[in-house]
Amino acid sequence: MRTVLPLIDRPANDAAVCCAPLVKEPIGQSEAERLAATLKAIADPARLRLLSIVASSTDQEACVCDLIEPIGLSQPTVSHHLKVLTEAGFLSRSKRGTWAYYRLQPEALAGVAEFLAV
Repeated sequence: MRTVLPLIDRPANDAAVCCAPLVKEPIGQSEAERLAATLKAIADPARLRLLSIVASSTDQEACVCDLIEPIGLSQPTVSHHLKVLTEAGFLSRSKRGTWAYYRLQPEALAGVAEFLAV
């Protein structure tokens, strides 16, 4: 199982954005690798659409059963994309009965946006 690490390590009590903007100073190799893995997770049209659907859903949460039809892909393919987004930290997953529910983790998106901000 592949796990994408946060953009940079930070203290657990640090609620601020995870890293300085890209234009402030050059990033190191390990930070660049972590950022590339994170960006790769969202560099897919289906995954971007899934994030958008979950983000615009009530309480920023959606059942996998409600994500298959709008994306137009098979259930296993949608589940794979959701797994990638979850491992990258963009979504969290909870199981209720036979269905999995996915919730947006806005701090992950904010971290990427802040890092790329000029």
